[in-house]
Amino acid sequence: MNTLDAVFHALGDNTRRAVIARLGDGPASVKELAEPFPMALPSFMKHIAILENSGLITSEKQGRVRTCRLREDNFALAQQWFDAQRDLWESRTDRLADFVENQMMKGKNRDG
Repeated sequence: MNTLDAVFHALGDNTRRAVIARLGDGPASVKELAEPFPMALPSFMKHIAILENSGLITSEKQGRVRTCRLREDNFALAQQWFDAQRDLWESRTDRLADFVENQMMKGKNRDG
């Protein structure tokens, strides 16, 4: 799985998106991140592992506390993909609009 695939895979789950949203407010411990979710800690840690493997977050352990924080570089990779898709579709819709306008003008010129 390439990095972009890993990012979209990680963001494809609502628990992981909620973790990302929470980390947007700043670093947090795994315990704090897990509190809102009705699942066992080992299951929650699988979500953390997927987020770390995608490069969206990092974590470090000090003593018994593992703290997670966002990494912005792979968010930029996803944003670049969205930007490229938006550019492609804007270009296509612009060409379609030009075609329709040309066809309408030809129709008007023919009719009179």
